[in-house]
Amino acid sequence: QAHLVESGGGSVQSGGSLRLSCAVSVYTYSRRCMGWLRQAPGKEREGVAAIEPDGRTTYADSVKGRFAISRDGVKNTLYLQMNSLKPEDTAMYYCAADLPGGSWYAPLGCRFGSWGQGTQVTVSS
Repeated sequence: QAHLVESGGGSVQSGGSLRLSCAVSVYTYSRRCMGWLRQAPGKEREGVAAIEPDGRTTYADSVKGRFAISRDGVKNTLYLQMNSLKPEDTAMYYCAADLPGGSWYAPLGCRFGSWGQGTQVTVSS
């Protein structure tokens, strides 16, 4: 069972940056695919970015070139650097860990079944 705690959300103006962090407590963290999901009011949860154990990354088209996912195996922490933020990036962001039988969030290549409480990101124009 994974325990995930997100932080780093906040309110910024369009064009600004934020760095989200996720403290991960899960056995075999280094062998897990990890990711970030987001959910805006009235919309379904969607995949933002994923990073596999070998470091390969996948991004949603809407964030390519602006967001970067990374992981620290020593600190058991997952990050999401978000640059050039847009109002449409406003959402609750969730850190997620893969789980057999979990859900797909295209175009991310992992099944996610564990996530934290989320951290709110609000981008104003």
